[in-house]
Amino acid sequence: QLQFVESGGGLVQPGESLRLSCTASGGTFDALEHYQLGWFRLVPGKKYEGVSCITNSDGVTYYKDFVKGRFTISKDNAKNTMYLEMNNLKPEDTAVYYCAADRTPSAKILCNMFPTGYWGQGTQVTVSS
Repeated sequence: QLQFVESGGGLVQPGESLRLSCTASGGTFDALEHYQLGWFRLVPGKKYEGVSCITNSDGVTYYKDFVKGRFTISKDNAKNTMYLEMNNLKPEDTAVYYCAADRTPSAKILCNMFPTGYWGQGTQVTVSS
């Protein structure tokens, strides 16, 4: 059974950086044919929102406007790991961050829906002075 495990969250001050990782166990990224991968977040009192997504086959990326220029998504299929480099963090980025995967035609579609495929357990990111 494929599972995702996130890591890398923590408490940082505004303007600082974090790098999140999402590692697959019990399966491989290469086995996820027609799946796309992405990072989502949940802010207390709000709905889940897509942050950034990437196509599994060729690494095409998509970013929501609120993270463009600050966050970078990448993946390493050899390590079965996806990353989210987060720079210039803001207090409004505080959330539990999840990685997820689902069968969609594009990374953009994945980031604008609620994935029903695979999810990780989440990692807390807190940005506060």
